[in-house]
Amino acid sequence: MNFPVDSSWTLFLDRDGVINQRIIGGYVSSIDQFHFNDDVPKAISIFRSYFKYIVVVTNQQCIAKNIVSKRNLREIHRYMQMKLVEENTFVDAVYFAPELASDPSNTRKPKPSMALEAKKDFPDIDFQKSVMIGDTDSDIKFGKNLGMKTVLVSSDENTNEKADLEVKSLYEFALQLKKNDE
Repeated sequence: MNFPVDSSWTLFLDRDGVINQRIIGGYVSSIDQFHFNDDVPKAISIFRSYFKYIVVVTNQQCIAKNIVSKRNLREIHRYMQMKLVEENTFVDAVYFAPELASDPSNTRKPKPSMALEAKKDFPDIDFQKSVMIGDTDSDIKFGKNLGMKTVLVSSDENTNEKADLEVKSLYEFALQLKKNDE
C-alpha cells in the first residue's frame, strides 16, 4: 500500500456501507436503524492519529424522496457522532447531498460539491493529500475526480471503478495504515 499519509492529510468517508450497515433498497431513516459496521469506532480512532481531518460525504436522496427529513438526517448524524464520542473518537464534519440522482443540479457524488464545501470549512484541505473510502463507483469516481487516493470497501455492490486499494472493511484499512508504520 503506497499511501504516504501524514498528519496533513484528510480522510473522506462515505457513510452507508462504509461507516454503518447499508439497508439495501432502503434508507437509514431513524437512529434505531443506524448500526455501525464492525469495528468502525476503533478504525476512526486509529485514523485520528493519521489524518488531520475526517469528513463524511454522503448521498442522501431519501430527503428529496420525502422518506427522511433534513432534521431527521441531522439527528442520525448527531447520534453517530455521539456514539463515536462515547468511544473517544469523532469525525470533523458530515456533508450530505439531499437531491435526487436525476436532478441535473444535484450535489451528489461523484460531483465535487461536498468536497468543495469541506474545503470552504477547512481551507487547508489538499485533495492531492486526501483519501476517499467508499463502497460504490460514485465514491471512487468522486475521489479520482479530485485527485485523491481511493479505497473501495468491498460489498454486494457491483463496481466497475478501479480503486487504488480494496479492503473488506474500514477497520482493515486502519490496520494496514498501522502496519505501514511498523
